[in-house]
Amino acid sequence: MGRSGFVDINAGARLDRLPICGFHWRILALIGAGMFLDAFDIYLAGGVLGAIVKEGWSTIELNAAFVSATFVGMTIGAWFSGILGDRFGRRFSYQINLAIFGLASIGAAFAPNMSVLIGLRFIIGIGLGAEIVVGYATLTEFVPASSRGRWIGLLAVITNFSLFVSSMVGLWVIPNLGWRYMFLLVGILAMFVWFLRKSMPESPRWLAANGRADEAERILLKIEAEASKKGPLPPVVQMAGAEEKPGSVWRLFQSPYLGRTLLGSLLHIVVGFSLYGLIGWLPTFMIKGGHSVVSSLGYTSVMALGGPVGSLIGLMLADRLGRRLSIVCSSLAAAVLGIAYPHMSDGIALAGTGFLLVTAIYVMLATGFAMHVPELFPTRYRLRGTAICATSGRIATALVQYVVVAIFAWQGLTGVLTTLAGILVFQALIFLIFGFETKGQSLENVSAVPDGLGGAQSLGQRPADVGV
Repeated sequence: MGRSGFVDINAGARLDRLPICGFHWRILALIGAGMFLDAFDIYLAGGVLGAIVKEGWSTIELNAAFVSATFVGMTIGAWFSGILGDRFGRRFSYQINLAIFGLASIGAAFAPNMSVLIGLRFIIGIGLGAEIVVGYATLTEFVPASSRGRWIGLLAVITNFSLFVSSMVGLWVIPNLGWRYMFLLVGILAMFVWFLRKSMPESPRWLAANGRADEAERILLKIEAEASKKGPLPPVVQMAGAEEKPGSVWRLFQSPYLGRTLLGSLLHIVVGFSLYGLIGWLPTFMIKGGHSVVSSLGYTSVMALGGPVGSLIGLMLADRLGRRLSIVCSSLAAAVLGIAYPHMSDGIALAGTGFLLVTAIYVMLATGFAMHVPELFPTRYRLRGTAICATSGRIATALVQYVVVAIFAWQGLTGVLTTLAGILVFQALIFLIFGFETKGQSLENVSAVPDGLGGAQSLGQRPADVGV
């Protein structure tokens, strides 16, 4: 059926009623592998930049340009992945981005100088930014509403375990083989995953929302046939918000979605500052403070365990405490720990406080960045909405690199962490006042908000109160 022939086949309700089966695990594995390598490629920067400064191959100013080039690329990648993903499909978008960052990472391993490396990092960033947008949003569309929080949390655990793995791999690879092998490793693995992901199906929700009912029906029947092997399937329940025809992206800047766009953008900005304005710079800051490359990587490797631990805590909290309160509590916890961290003089206390700080940041990332943002938008806008939020975060992150360097030169690590704490408290207050809960609700119900509600004030009401 062509694009113009829109038919509601109730794809969302049919997917939401399914028990978890082998299909869901395969989708998680394929998306998770790409997301893991995406995050690995992002996180390897901390160790690599510390090493090339120590070698005299770069300077702290060139390192700032490297990081900014990464996030300018990620900004472009995030934006275009949203446009391409909503226009041509999730499958098209996630294969393109994986190929981009995989091939460019291999090229980075052979960069002859820092200028070329910065240019290649910009290209890598395009693929990295796109993968993050498409990965979480795509899994969101496949898993049932009753377990969506746990499954997106599990994807966040897989993705963010790369923080620890990247640190540990770098701890051995960089001193023994050199920093170039970090890029080579991730590039080769990314191309292997690209080949495996050619078998992934398109999202039935996206197909249905774009008038391709026949294709959506074929995929749904295959998934239902596999799921029915576990027993009879529950009846299909019509959702409050049926699939609709695609609309203009400018709808996201109008009532009732403007408030959601602002909330999602705030989350991406704060997560970006937390991860790349702090964690990504820590090895360099420690080396500048007198630590050796090995000791600085050792400290950050211990702290990096907070990535998977925080994501695991987020997984457990998402469908219990809920997204909104998890974001508020983790933001406040990270603010307190951020203020305490630079005052730790003992090595064990420094590593322990750093571990707790990273854990709190990743609880926020798992429940907010990974789970909540893709839930805020209807299928027809999901990737573009997520892309707008991600683009806002990337622009802020690219600019904040120079701000972080200036604050560090002025007030040291204490100044950087105090600034981060203030931003985290601001976010907690915004979500406490304007946030709403999405746990356990179908994506169609979450998006069923009447047009009469406007701006951020509409976010103070739960979708169940206003649209179901």
